[in-house]
Amino acid sequence: MSPNEALIREFYAAFARKDGAAMGAAYAPDATFFDPVFQDLDAAGARAMWAMLTGRAKDLEVRLVSASADEVGGQARWEAFYTFSTGRRVHNVVDAAFLFKNGKIAGHRDQFDLYAWMRQALGPVGALLGWTPLLKAKVRRQARAGLDAYRARS
Repeated sequence: MSPNEALIREFYAAFARKDGAAMGAAYAPDATFFDPVFQDLDAAGARAMWAMLTGRAKDLEVRLVSASADEVGGQARWEAFYTFSTGRRVHNVVDAAFLFKNGKIAGHRDQFDLYAWMRQALGPVGALLGWTPLLKAKVRRQARAGLDAYRARS
């Protein structure tokens, strides 16, 4: 196993144990993160996001399905099972792509079906309107506002 694959596996092991600090420590100082909700985060933003998500998780289960990496990049497929703030159960399947620099994550991009996530997390509203740019933008704004508030308290 390459050192970068080991880093990916430890990252998701930390996620499974809800250890946001360990996840954040895997990022390079100038790392970037992107996913369909938390778009365009710098390293500090990504660290705060993982700390926030793991800190408020009550019934989170994370499963690493697959991981591979070489000296430059890597990929993983992982799944999360949890209850969203609406009280609805979510099963999110995520494909992750990584870039590495000096033994740390320099770039991290998660991809998942945002509409499928909204159907699960938001129920009928997500099913009816989750495909619309308006609801997608609202979800992103609320997530960013939550992250900003978390960072202000930290």
